[in-house]
Amino acid sequence: MRRSHPHPIQLRSVGSQDTQAPLPLPPVLQNPSSHSWASLHGPLSWGLCCLMALQHILVLASLLCASHLLLLRSLSRGRLSYSPAQILASNLFSCGVSTALQTWMGSRLPLVQAPSFEFLVPALVLTSQKLPLAIQTPRNSSLMLHLCEGPDCHGVELWNTSLREVSGAVVVSGLLQGTLGLLGVPGHLFPHCGPLVLAPSLIVAGLSAHREVALFCSAHWGLASLLILLMVICSQHLGSCQLLPGPWRTASTSSTCTHIPAFRLLSVLVPVACVWIVSALVGLSAIPLELSAPTEAPWIWLPHPAEWDWPLLTPRALAAGVSMALATSTSSLGCYALCCWLLHLPSPPPHACSRGLSLEGLGSVLAGLLGSPMGTASSFPNVGTVSLIQAGSRRVAYLVGLLCVVLGLSPRLAQLLTTIPLPVLGGVLGVTQAVVLSTGFSSFHLADIDSGRNVFNVGFSIFMALLLPRWLREAPVLLSTGWSPLDVLLRSLLAEPIFLAGFLGFLLENTVPGTQLERGLGQGLPAPFSAQEAQMPQKSRRKAAQEYELPLPLPNLCRRIPQPLRCLCPLPEDPGNEEGVPTEPGETTDLLPGFGEQCPRSSRELRSQ
Repeated sequence: MRRSHPHPIQLRSVGSQDTQAPLPLPPVLQNPSSHSWASLHGPLSWGLCCLMALQHILVLASLLCASHLLLLRSLSRGRLSYSPAQILASNLFSCGVSTALQTWMGSRLPLVQAPSFEFLVPALVLTSQKLPLAIQTPRNSSLMLHLCEGPDCHGVELWNTSLREVSGAVVVSGLLQGTLGLLGVPGHLFPHCGPLVLAPSLIVAGLSAHREVALFCSAHWGLASLLILLMVICSQHLGSCQLLPGPWRTASTSSTCTHIPAFRLLSVLVPVACVWIVSALVGLSAIPLELSAPTEAPWIWLPHPAEWDWPLLTPRALAAGVSMALATSTSSLGCYALCCWLLHLPSPPPHACSRGLSLEGLGSVLAGLLGSPMGTASSFPNVGTVSLIQAGSRRVAYLVGLLCVVLGLSPRLAQLLTTIPLPVLGGVLGVTQAVVLSTGFSSFHLADIDSGRNVFNVGFSIFMALLLPRWLREAPVLLSTGWSPLDVLLRSLLAEPIFLAGFLGFLLENTVPGTQLERGLGQGLPAPFSAQEAQMPQKSRRKAAQEYELPLPLPNLCRRIPQPLRCLCPLPEDPGNEEGVPTEPGETTDLLPGFGEQCPRSSRELRSQ
């Protein structure tokens, strides 16, 4: 074990092609021990990629179990006519397919697709008004509503009908999100989202899950504290400690050996495994009753539409689906910008944003048709994991998609994820959400935060995004129009903190007068916050064309698609193709500088030559 020299740490993106020269480093990092490990030693090994993909699966499992558990707990007393493990498996299957499509031909960013809390809030609003009520009128008092618990309430039919209606809302959300992507709406809006739009969204995204995190951690604060402590130690205190080559040795013909910062790269997997074992030893690995199967889940099954019944489309489901689509679109655009910033990639061009949102909508449609009450969207906790371990790779994203599909084909294996103790789920979400929150604060330096305009815009967006959902929880009766679908729509939108922060930030940023430099859109700033793609430097535009270009043979199909859908394809005058940049981007592998150093050959290697 060795400790690297202290120096500023930055994420960088390099290609995996052997002919590509390493990217130049900033002057402060120009020393023999601070080169990018990936640029010198090629792509990550499959063993290390599998371990990194496994910890992304653990983060995804935290979102999966948390969202489904909270939704099922919101329903009245009853049970499902099928195994909850099959619901988890169907959602995992759709997440795997969506992740693979997103990485291959969507935004081309290594983003994991997962059921986000933006689907949970409208689902809770939708199911809260479907409870069976027994109306009692004692004397002349006002009406009193109580849950119906008699034999005539039909608990099984109620649960199935409620989940079918939520699945219908997920289908509507996917269709609307896909339509917005096909029309190129994300590509037109994204260039106008500067740092003062992204920062409030990230801060609110980090803070919005604190109630769920506290709920799960409260199941056993000792285990939650132990997990958080181990994750902090591995990622921060031992982050610069490097180990000698092991099973993660890269296939390199050079006479160099690679030192791996394994503690940082596995700062999620190792703590979760340790705490999971400790909880099993003390007998705390109990499956929540809501996720326990009344019957034995099958080992192998093939998810297909109408497995239990078709999604239920009602006016209320349509209203909830609209709010899901708007909230998840806002969240996903924030994930695109955050991922680009962390990996030091150029800003995604309009066609990449539109393709990404279209395929996210396709994943949600698939999830809804399979009977899942949760759609798929770019996951903030998984992007926070990329920042925590300071590594991101398309190969890892493909492996995550493959593992999700395998788990989706086996409900019995998917049910193993429910054995993760609730404090572990809360601890993982707490640390990853904290990283997203801190990233939002760190983006303030790009703009003039001392400006009175910016102080008001940021403060108003954050405070109102946190105030309105709390007000709605405290006084839901005040928002009643008399038409149930409109009530569902308004309550869902006003209960979505990320949507409120993004909407208010975008509205104020683009309507309140301010200079380019004041808004953080001046020259010399990182490309993800450039106001217009045309103002990007020539080198950044070439790199953007290389990273976000469609893989072969899809570029040849762009010439044959209808003109209204050309917004999903790169422009023919893209400078990347004019100057000979390869259209097939390489493996996006981003690691800490200083991962590898040249090491003297061992005596065994010298004797073998």
